[in-house]
Amino acid sequence: MNLMKTTMDTSLSIQGRHLLSWTDFSQSDVSKLLSMTQYLKENPYSKALSGKVLALLFEKSSTRTRVSFEVGMTQMGGHALYLNSNDIQLGRGESIHDTAKVLSGYVDGIMYRTTSHEKLKELSEHATVPVINGLCDLYHPCQALADLFTIVELKGSLKGMNAAFIGDGNNVAHSFMILASMMGVNVKVATPKGYEPDPELVEKSMQLSKDAAGAVQITHDPEEAVQNADIIYTDVWTSMGQEEEAEKRLQAFEGFQVNERLMSKAEPDAHFLHCLPAHREEEVTTGVIDGPQSAVFQQAENRLHAQKAILHALLASKDTL
Repeated sequence: MNLMKTTMDTSLSIQGRHLLSWTDFSQSDVSKLLSMTQYLKENPYSKALSGKVLALLFEKSSTRTRVSFEVGMTQMGGHALYLNSNDIQLGRGESIHDTAKVLSGYVDGIMYRTTSHEKLKELSEHATVPVINGLCDLYHPCQALADLFTIVELKGSLKGMNAAFIGDGNNVAHSFMILASMMGVNVKVATPKGYEPDPELVEKSMQLSKDAAGAVQITHDPEEAVQNADIIYTDVWTSMGQEEEAEKRLQAFEGFQVNERLMSKAEPDAHFLHCLPAHREEEVTTGVIDGPQSAVFQQAENRLHAQKAILHALLASKDTL
């Protein structure tokens, strides 16, 4: 796709829906959200969410997720309410069922950043307002939308692009693999043995890629993955909650660092992406993340614009769409 349009696409109709995973959305939905992201990046301030309140429910800490959602709501005239799970009754044993019912009576939407996809599903089943997955153990959909928007900005299109994800087959890899394959990107994921993406999600991504004339491949060879790559993407080897595995993972991921040598195996104009935070000199060298091929801070900024598109589509009144 090419994001030349700078007018708001009014044909998108996903108001009131939950966003737990991109598997619940169509290629057309995503294309329109990407167009909306560009429009909102060029036109950041509005009253589209005037009077709307978004609850930000955090079980895991964050920089980009919290700041981008709070700023996004403010820029569109709404309000974001930060709720740490230990500061509300959820942290003292109140059920997710009851929390969902109570919050739905107060706010217009809930962003939930949690340790468990099952908790997220339970919250969405009992909430009567849209629930947005701010991160769980299985998916990170908001990050993936920002990733694809960044690729469009860098390369002008998605279809036919070659992307290599190097490292852990984690929640970031899952959402990127699913959304990129849906949009016609050829995706290669290179992981150490035992750290591959979820097999069911790999199969789903392969089905999506066939419909979009793309391809998905899982390999254990980083150099194979980056051949002909236009985009090289990585994430930390040890995520929050995995600290006890840190030493084991450092050994397992030896050889999977994105460094200058690995970048040289890709296309000369390849770009480097990282969802951040980064552990410099582990999964990526400082020379790469701060180098001329890196787009990680453009990518980080785009979390704001992509999430505003999601908020606008799910929460704004129909007459503002």
